[in-house]
Amino acid sequence: MNAKPPVLSLKNIVKTFPGVRALDGVSFAVLPGEVHALMGENGAGKSTLMKVLGGIYQPDEGQIIVGETPIVMSSPLEAKAKGIVFIHQELSLAEELSVAENIYLGELPRKRFGLVDWEMLYAQTNAILDKLRVSFNAKTRVGDLSIANQQMVEIARALTVDAKAVIFDEPTASLTDAEKVVLFDVISDLQSQGVGIIYISHRMEEIFKITDRISVLRDGSYRGTLNTAETNEEAVTQLMIGRKLDLSRNERTHELGDVALEVRDLSCGSLFENISFQVRRGEVVGFYGLVGAGRTEIAETLFGLRDPSSGAIFLDGQEVRIHSPADAIARGISLVPEDRKGQGLILGMNCRDNMTLPQIDDLKAGPFVAEGSEVAIFDQYRDRLDIRTPGWKQLVGNLSGGNQQKIVIGKWLSMHPNVLIVDEPTRGIDVGSKSEIHNLIRDLAAQGYAVIVISSEMPEVLHVSDRIVAMYSGRIMRTFTSAEVTEDNLIQAISGLTGEDLVA
Repeated sequence: MNAKPPVLSLKNIVKTFPGVRALDGVSFAVLPGEVHALMGENGAGKSTLMKVLGGIYQPDEGQIIVGETPIVMSSPLEAKAKGIVFIHQELSLAEELSVAENIYLGELPRKRFGLVDWEMLYAQTNAILDKLRVSFNAKTRVGDLSIANQQMVEIARALTVDAKAVIFDEPTASLTDAEKVVLFDVISDLQSQGVGIIYISHRMEEIFKITDRISVLRDGSYRGTLNTAETNEEAVTQLMIGRKLDLSRNERTHELGDVALEVRDLSCGSLFENISFQVRRGEVVGFYGLVGAGRTEIAETLFGLRDPSSGAIFLDGQEVRIHSPADAIARGISLVPEDRKGQGLILGMNCRDNMTLPQIDDLKAGPFVAEGSEVAIFDQYRDRLDIRTPGWKQLVGNLSGGNQQKIVIGKWLSMHPNVLIVDEPTRGIDVGSKSEIHNLIRDLAAQGYAVIVISSEMPEVLHVSDRIVAMYSGRIMRTFTSAEVTEDNLIQAISGLTGEDLVA
């Protein structure tokens, strides 16, 4: 019996931008009912390929075939009309509108005289939301939802059309474990209906859990397709980046210095309470816990974004009061935020200006900014951090995720901080860039920086940390050294369990 033809094929796609061949003859196909992973480093061409598929870019060469019919995809609306549905990593919702209006935007059901049929709209929306097992309803204002629930609204959009192929771009980046289970159930339902799934993610555990095949791009070229059941993480990684990664635990080879930061009995309302810890110069202290454990809130308090309700903060043995980010920066505390695009960068600004923004007043020569000083700072940290960009004039929004993260880190390193806090350092970053960021963090510690790393990825905290602070529900459950921590005792601690609980 002949196999069914692909629901979607891209053949020999070429796309060139000035000075860059972003796609070099890429072919890709997804079969009915298949979950097909598309993987590659940031900058490998995944986003460009999907923009070609979505009608945002027109290919210079090559064909798009839906079913067995070659088509020209001229816009995202046409892509949706052809049954190609995108669920983007970057949220594209109208916060002032309801969930229902967002899901059916541009396609609201109508009654006579063009009036919106609100009863039908809400009924259809609630039927979809029931499938997603969410806690909000059709009339909820999107701006009142958490980022994770807004992502569920994006996913709900895919269930409103008769889709032939659905593209998920980093869909679990902001979801809890429970929400991931619902998402995977939705994907399974779509599979059973013969819908082809393109799944873009940097999370290997997800790739190996739900996909059938894995296709890899590197430097704009197709590098091969592997059957998921017949390969492993090491083989996929090597195909993606052309080299093996260092996956060892952190083994410090330098001596620790004095205590740079000490926190004593710090509390902030109901977010966290009685938090005490130290970070020494040359040390990486990792904070690990489930969503809602209070890790990010601690970082925001140290950076002056939140006022503590009690407790004390000491820098180099002296108690300090921090009421604003300006206070924190003046005292040598820097924060690389979890949301680098929303909080760490101005995407429409060039690389140099992003990197020097916090110290712009110090770079003035009279009423003007000394451009030469700005360029010198950028050049120094571009070389030091291996930031890959044609030059300082490049807009940050055009860089890969890994290079954007390096710009944020470079911005704060150029301020010569005493304490560097890095929240989710590799979220949405490919495995190659992730390894570079990990090595950078360890190098910074070796240079004498006191570093706090907040991460939701266990391999990450195990890889970079000298000590790991395990948190549960706003409290520190236990602090581990790198020598004594195991996956089992770390999971036990962040689950709020003690050894007695397990025995019972």
